[in-house]
Amino acid sequence: MAYIDGVVCAVPTANKETYKAHAEEAADEFKKYGALSVVECWGNEVPDGKVTSMPMAVQCKEDETVVFSWITWPSKGTRDAAWAKMMEESEFLGKPFPYDGSRMIFGGFDVIVDA
Repeated sequence: MAYIDGVVCAVPTANKETYKAHAEEAADEFKKYGALSVVECWGNEVPDGKVTSMPMAVQCKEDETVVFSWITWPSKGTRDAAWAKMMEESEFLGKPFPYDGSRMIFGGFDVIVDA
């Protein structure tokens, strides 16, 4: 069954095109190491919450937009091997992000329904 790396981050709205170029380069890099697909979504209807929300989780500022992304891997084993290899070989991972990576939230997920 597929394995997903999910990410939510806040990107300066003015950096949308810079972020898109960064994401396209990242997608190529992840696919080179075995990812099946990379999806990047620019928020346009991401409400603030009263207790919790995506904007609150990433401490989104007035001039930022929430981005939701995921990478689909064939399996967790493929993903783990890819990340280990990328950490050793990839120059891309050393490049600066066009957003504050310290406020990024991420996790790995087993797919339990794929309808």
